[in-house]
Amino acid sequence: MCADPALSLATWRDADLVLVGADLAGALTDLGPPRRAGVHVVGAPTGDEAFRHALGLGAISVVELPEGAGWLSDVLADVGERASPGRLVGVIGGSGGAGATTLACALAQWHATRGATLLVDADPLGPGLDRLLGMEEVPGVRWEALVETAGRLGARSLREGVPRRHGLGVLTWAALRRRLDLATARRVLPAAIRGHDLVVLDLPRQADSLGELVDRCDDLLVVTPTTVPGLAATARMVAGLGREGRTGLVVRPGALSDADAARVTGLPVVAAVGDQRGLAASVDRGLGPLTGRGPLARAARDLLAAA
Repeated sequence: MCADPALSLATWRDADLVLVGADLAGALTDLGPPRRAGVHVVGAPTGDEAFRHALGLGAISVVELPEGAGWLSDVLADVGERASPGRLVGVIGGSGGAGATTLACALAQWHATRGATLLVDADPLGPGLDRLLGMEEVPGVRWEALVETAGRLGARSLREGVPRRHGLGVLTWAALRRRLDLATARRVLPAAIRGHDLVVLDLPRQADSLGELVDRCDDLLVVTPTTVPGLAATARMVAGLGREGRTGLVVRPGALSDADAARVTGLPVVAAVGDQRGLAASVDRGLGPLTGRGPLARAARDLLAAA
């Protein structure tokens, strides 16, 4: 914080965020600071003058107080988190019933004991991630509520608002009739990675928004059974995505080999997940798929260590 416009130039370039008081914006504009991102003019309503100074500074916005106090609080809360954003790992099934949603839940459960984790349901036709984890009754914000909001979404607001248990946050739908609003997802995902060490995105196999969601992922895991129909479907889906780099194949038991899976799909095999005893019972009891040291736990450990 600096009350002298001239002295503020010493840290102008290096600061994560620059908030310029409306009363000092004119004096600072006269000094001609270099253009940079992340500049906002903040203060009581001052009419057109504040906007003229904001243009001179290359500011992103003019935030009037007290109306913009909530926005300002979220921005300040995000400053420390923005320096080291989390990773976004997408999980998608190469064919129907491959087990992608189960793997997404297992990854999130495993990481939740080690760092801030958010599991995001992007598949409107899926079973509902809260149900697989026994979190249907946990209070918190769902997709429907976020669609009704506008403007910038703060990382802290999202982190504290979603249903959360044992360190794991889950964003899914409340109603049976579901639709993924892409505009809302564009606000949610940046806030999610600012506020969490890991965000796991359970992706739909078919959606108008699939290409953009996949492009946002740091890593993409494609789950497929090593069967002839499963690999054929996976190969078509992978070709349609057109993604290059940081994409791996997670194989499930079948008649074909891991080498066959890699050859058919063109993706490297990064993990193999065998059948897990008691999986259905664990999910039915609301415990989620990750229990003990079974195949899912080993796969989650290895995949996240490599991510």
